[in-house]
Amino acid sequence: MGRRRRSGYCGGCLHHHHLASHIPCTTTFLSLLSVAALLLLYKVAIISQTTKTIVGHNLEPTPWHRHQLPPDNNQWTAKYSKIFRCSYLLNACSSSSSSSTKPYKQPSIAYANPNLSSSRGECPAFFRWIHDDLSPWRDSGVRITQQKVMEARKWAAFRVVIVGGKLYVDLYYACVQSRAMFTIWGLLRLLDRFPGLVPDVDLMFDCMDRPMIHRSSFNNQSATSNSWNWPPPPLFRYCSSTKHFDIPFPDWSFWGWSEVNLAPWDEEFRSIKRGSQNLKWTEREARAYWKGNPDVQSPVREDLLRCNDSAIWGAQIMRQDWVEEARAGYEKSKLANQCTHRYKIYAEGYAWSVSLKYILSCGSLALIISPQYYDFFSRGLIPRKSFWPISSTNLCPSIKFAVDWGNEHQIEAEAIGRGGQDFMQAMNMETVYDYMFHLLMEYSKLQDFKPKAPPSAQLLCTESVLCFAGARERDFLLRETPAADSSHSLPCSLPSPDKKLIGAWTMHNQHIINEIQGKEVERNVST
Repeated sequence: MGRRRRSGYCGGCLHHHHLASHIPCTTTFLSLLSVAALLLLYKVAIISQTTKTIVGHNLEPTPWHRHQLPPDNNQWTAKYSKIFRCSYLLNACSSSSSSSTKPYKQPSIAYANPNLSSSRGECPAFFRWIHDDLSPWRDSGVRITQQKVMEARKWAAFRVVIVGGKLYVDLYYACVQSRAMFTIWGLLRLLDRFPGLVPDVDLMFDCMDRPMIHRSSFNNQSATSNSWNWPPPPLFRYCSSTKHFDIPFPDWSFWGWSEVNLAPWDEEFRSIKRGSQNLKWTEREARAYWKGNPDVQSPVREDLLRCNDSAIWGAQIMRQDWVEEARAGYEKSKLANQCTHRYKIYAEGYAWSVSLKYILSCGSLALIISPQYYDFFSRGLIPRKSFWPISSTNLCPSIKFAVDWGNEHQIEAEAIGRGGQDFMQAMNMETVYDYMFHLLMEYSKLQDFKPKAPPSAQLLCTESVLCFAGARERDFLLRETPAADSSHSLPCSLPSPDKKLIGAWTMHNQHIINEIQGKEVERNVST
């Protein structure tokens, strides 16, 4: 009995001694694990604090167009975790089986192959402006060097490099709202739409409004004495002007504008056109209508406020408060409900405005106040066929004249409004992608170097963009997807360069505008 007790006692002592010997080891292990975890978190935080993203992380606003960055309400752990996960842990881009990563064909050869010729016919006439936009480099005989591309960096928000059907982006500055994300999404959709055909390119892109490459700073007449100054550095953006060399490219809103509840273009156009059919032309209000934000450093919009008198000027001018609209669920700003007037006014904002395509889509007679800027498609519009020109120097009387003329010539006014709507219907996403393709194709032919992604550039794909997108942005992005069989169709055929034809278009349009302004003067003198 005694031995059993001692045995039990000794066994108990040995058991407790065994546990006790492991406690320091376990504590040490847990401590080391905690330290390792803290070091890992610290490392993730350090990396995330220096990683630039398409949603603006670790980026300053563009210095040439200051804008407020959105408040960052996320906890630092959640923010850094997302940056690290979407930038480094997501392996979708390198392992993606999407069409954008299919083996690359030499585009100039593939597209010239008669067996791959397009069955969709010739592109719209305004595609000829692609040649004109690239003429400083094509006509000079001096091809685009990598040095010239890098000269444009000082005005660029990001750099786009496409190599072998893959998209690389080098981020320099934060774009306002979600412009960068939706623009890059559009490029990825282009690669999906034309797998193996989009050429290798290296280009600089600015996502802000006003063009930056002034023609006065780059004079080809002085090329012999100052050859370093010609041609100008190529810079892509959403608009340009006759005083600039910036290259216009489809804007982000074609893939949706989540901040103001605008759907991707094809969906939004269908909605607006359905809304326009609710009222016949004769049932619409017989006055001009504009609703927008005048507080954007736009002299023409500020002047437009003075025309807000239906009795005197035949115009209804309304302020748009986007903050209040967001609170109210965007019910009052729904574009499909704003086709109730016979005449709709287009006024440029800080530069060009994306509102042009939505105004034309209503089927109302679009009154376009003499624009200083143009986007990629607006040069295809013809006065008195798809819009009515309004003088910016005689604004209110010019609007009054247009309204009076339209009410006196309702059949013709309605036909012009329908002409603008038909133009926008033909300008569907298929056409947008065709334009993007041909612009990049012609640009690539002018490069004298083989594009290569710089070490600082990020490989992006649809999965990585969706990873960074918030829930609302993701919803808008996924609403614009190419048709299932889109990759089987080739782009339309680009018309050849024709400077004489471009010049004839310009002269013809100006002649019509001068004619209308002359009639305005006659009316004002007689009254």
